[in-house]
Formats: sequence, C-alpha cells, structure tokens
Amino acid sequence: MKRTIKTLALAGLVTAAGVGGVVYSGVVNVAADDPHYSLVHAFLTAARDRSIEVRARDIQVPPLDDPALVRAGAGNYDSMCVGCHLAPDVDASELSQALYPAPPNLARQGADGDPAAAFWVIKHGIKATGMPAWGKSMGDEHIWGMVAFLQRLPAMNASEYRQLVAGSAGHQHGGGEGAVHGHEGDVVEEEGHAH
Repeated sequence: MKRTIKTLALAGLVTAAGVGGVVYSGVVNVAADDPHYSLVHAFLTAARDRSIEVRARDIQVPPLDDPALVRAGAGNYDSMCVGCHLAPDVDASELSQALYPAPPNLARQGADGDPAAAFWVIKHGIKATGMPAWGKSMGDEHIWGMVAFLQRLPAMNASEYRQLVAGSAGHQHGGGEGAVHGHEGDVVEEEGHAH
C-alpha cells in the first residue's frame, strides 16, 4: 500500500512539473488569431456544450410568444448584441471578426432551438470567449425577452428587424438604460483612430 501511495505521489509530482514546465516555457500560444488544434477545439466545444446542457436542464422556460416580450428583447439585442452576433443585413464587424472563437451569427441561427440553454448562456456568459455574463446587470425577465426575440430573429428581414427595434423601449435591464442605440452610424474615437 505504501508503495502505491509513493508511486502515485511521484507520478503526481512529475505531471505537475511537466505542466508547470509547459506553462513556464510559453510554448502554448494564447493568441486569438492562432486557432486551437482540432483535438483541443473538439474537446473545448464538447465541454462547453455539455456544461451548458447540464446547467440549463432544470430551467423552467416561460411562455415566449408574448409580442411585448419579443419587442423588449429586440431593443436589448440591438443595443447589446449586434456588434458580435449581427442582425439581418448587418455585415460582420471588426469585433465579430476578431474574436476567437468566432461568435455565432444569431441573425442566421437564432437560439439553436433550446431556450433554456440560450437563457443560461446570456445570463452566465462563457469563459474565454468574449461572451459576457449579462445576468450580473440584467434581470431574468429581460433575458427571457432576448431569448424570445432570438427564436424569431432568423425569420426576419432587415425591415422587420428595424421596425421591431424601433417599436421597443430600447436598452433596458436595470441600470444604464437609454434610447435605442443605432450601431450603423456609431463613431468611436480611440487614440486618434475612428471606427
């Protein structure tokens, strides 16, 4: 028994030293413009999908067919999500093209058919992807509005999208609310660089 414990302890130390050596050497490239190896990408995708599935399975989905809920979700989506996840007839942005992994184009795929999972992702975010945890500042009722909206987004054309956003109350979730933000004409000055 003592020999087994010593062997396991030695194996643990060797493994820890090996991992520490890899980390210290800097051989792992964390650059967003250097994609993961296919095996690493497959592992991370499977881990992400399974994690979301497990954590979302007990979420009770409210009725999402209320037009007012969808309209409210449209205002929040337009204010908070378009830069990464796009909208009908909105081209990829500098941000959406620069993130790795690339954010999904929700104007095309919507919430992927699982509203509980979409709610969980919007509320909690996903580590190391650029997807923030909106639940830190947004109430559940507003997150459900975005989920309701996402179920309808892929079927919308640009005119329908703009009309729905214009009919919304804009950005609202508890703090920092404001009028509907139009992203098409935004100009951001940053160190002499206009976007």
